[in-house]
Amino acid sequence: MNFTRWSARLPGTQRRAAARTEQTVPPDRRSESPVPAARAGHPASAVDGLPTREVLDRVPALVALVHGPEHRLAHVNAAYAAAFGPRAPGTPAREVLPELAELGLLPLLDQVLRSGRSRTLKSRKAVDGRSYTFTCAPVTGHGDSDAGVLVFATDVTDHAEAAERLRASERTQRQTAVTLQRSLLPQDLEEPDDLRVAATYQPGGTEAAVGGDWYDVITLGGGRTALVIGDVMGRGVRAAAVMGQLRTAVRAYARLDLPPHEVLQLLDGLAVEIDANQIATCVYAVHDPNEGRLVYASAGHLPILVRDENGEVLRADEPTGPPLGTGGWVHSSGSVPLGPGATAVLYTDGLVERRDQDLDEGIAALARALSGATGTPQVVCDRLVRSAGVTADHDDDVAVLVLQHPARTGPAADLFRNAALDLLGGVEAAPRARAFASGVLTSWRFPTELHDLGVLATSELVANSLQHGTPPMRLRLRRTDRRLIIEVTDGDDHLPRRRRAEPADESGRGIDIVATIASGWGSRRTPGGGKAVWCEFLLAKR
Repeated sequence: MNFTRWSARLPGTQRRAAARTEQTVPPDRRSESPVPAARAGHPASAVDGLPTREVLDRVPALVALVHGPEHRLAHVNAAYAAAFGPRAPGTPAREVLPELAELGLLPLLDQVLRSGRSRTLKSRKAVDGRSYTFTCAPVTGHGDSDAGVLVFATDVTDHAEAAERLRASERTQRQTAVTLQRSLLPQDLEEPDDLRVAATYQPGGTEAAVGGDWYDVITLGGGRTALVIGDVMGRGVRAAAVMGQLRTAVRAYARLDLPPHEVLQLLDGLAVEIDANQIATCVYAVHDPNEGRLVYASAGHLPILVRDENGEVLRADEPTGPPLGTGGWVHSSGSVPLGPGATAVLYTDGLVERRDQDLDEGIAALARALSGATGTPQVVCDRLVRSAGVTADHDDDVAVLVLQHPARTGPAADLFRNAALDLLGGVEAAPRARAFASGVLTSWRFPTELHDLGVLATSELVANSLQHGTPPMRLRLRRTDRRLIIEVTDGDDHLPRRRRAEPADESGRGIDIVATIASGWGSRRTPGGGKAVWCEFLLAKR
């Protein structure tokens, strides 16, 4: 190999050679190029006269020079020899430089030789245990046999170890956030009588993508079910902690059996107290099987999607208020039909939001996927996640809650019955209600003990409504496969409370009797004004 031709073309060589020529050549000959003279003279003395080898040997980085299609070795500097041992010139790199072959650098040498452009391979760990960044630069020559590649390896071990420590720290933080997130989510969803539910949570692929998504299913009693999904606009452990506080608060407020918009009002004030710098979106919905509707309120969250029994998808996006934590907004409730055979989906933005796509397009794609997704709620949940392209390295966390109101037929339908009576008239309303309850419970073939308890509870609830309520009054009996529910509604919005009656008191024992004999009881205000008081009895498992 003619090392003289390459040394004259290495960076800085021509300037140094020109400077020496100006010092030694007479003024009338300084315009002549020194390179042709070196080629025309004696190559060995010309190489010795250039400091290229000396410069490369003094460079602290590792340097290897190869030439020709087989990348035959021309020179390795002292740093390279110290790291990997001396090498014999003239041998192909595949044989003499096995450390480069193990790093997959030989195809890169071919690419540099063909394209004439430099290429860089960052932070690769070599056989000596240290990490290097390799830069391969083309070196031109007169013909293919003289063209070569200069391999320049910089030791970046300290940087690589620091980066690995940082990645390990991020993995630890992410795992901590994921563990906290999962521990704060419901471990087992509550199972309502009239709904089938399933949910999934998929954390993002990076520490920054683990956020505050959450969901919950809360049985309210009286056959009603609350469903909630939300997203804290933050990342990491802090967002998961805020999410946990909001989820706990939702469960507490749900026990008050308030309308959805009032629950969001309370959450809004609490979110400001928890952290004024973080906001959250949320949807709180309540399903009443007697109404066949899903009543909801939204605080800046994405719209609920409902597929009816015919496969048509309805987008429930009104009304929507600002996110929780903004303060000062009066939320309002809306409703969407959810009858037998319908499926509803609540989800967070990680399922539909993409950087290269409009949000409405993502929601429309989800609606199309929902229209064709059949099966159990868990099957629907998994299909929606797959259709959205959510993978383990997704850039945002995803929460999905699917609920179905099954259409029951045959023997299953016999386990779900309803009966109602409008309470008209005065004092005769109470005996008529008792007779109605007795006949209904008998037709439902309840055992004698449960029959008698149901009639007694009906009598006390009706008597309480006649004494303290106002028309219109209505008695409703409902059975599911798990419980018997008795509910009385009237036009007065004063909620009863359980109290201890003194021996001389002539009233005040009705609610106490109901609470004693029933498995549970409660009361709530109805949307049109008035209240509903209910109790329920658990049925023996078949």
